[in-house]
Amino acid sequence: MSPLSPLEQEIMNAIWSKGAATAADVQTALMPYRQLRGSTVRTLLTRLEQKGYLRHEVEGRAFVYSSVEQPRSVAVRAVKLIVDRFCHGSVESLLVGMVDDEVVDPGELQRIVNRLTEQRPTKKAGKLARKENRK
Repeated sequence: MSPLSPLEQEIMNAIWSKGAATAADVQTALMPYRQLRGSTVRTLLTRLEQKGYLRHEVEGRAFVYSSVEQPRSVAVRAVKLIVDRFCHGSVESLLVGMVDDEVVDPGELQRIVNRLTEQRPTKKAGKLARKENRK
C-alpha cells in the first residue's frame, strides 16, 4: 500500500473514529478543518479504496466506507517505511536518533523495553517451551 497523504490521513481518522461512514459523514467530520466539496470527498474515498485502505458496502443509494485495517497496523507500516528509507532498515538507528533529538527520553525507552520483555518471551525461550510441551 502506498503511504497516506495528509488529507487522506484526515479522512482515515474520520472513518476510524466513526467505524463506518458515508461521503457526507466524512465531509461533515472534516468541515471544521477543511471545506471540501462532496465530489472531492467521494474521489478521495474511491482512491483510498483503490489503495486498499477502505472497503464499502451499499446501503440504499449510499456507499458506506469502513477501514480494512486498524490505525495501529497502518502506523506500523508507515514507521517501517521510515526505518527502511531513512535508517537503512535499522530500528536501533531510529530509536537512538529519537533519544538523541529528545523525541523520546531514555526513561520512556526503558519502560518500552521492560514492557516488551514482560509481554514476549524470547524466541529461544518460546522454542524451549514448545519442546517441553511435546515431551
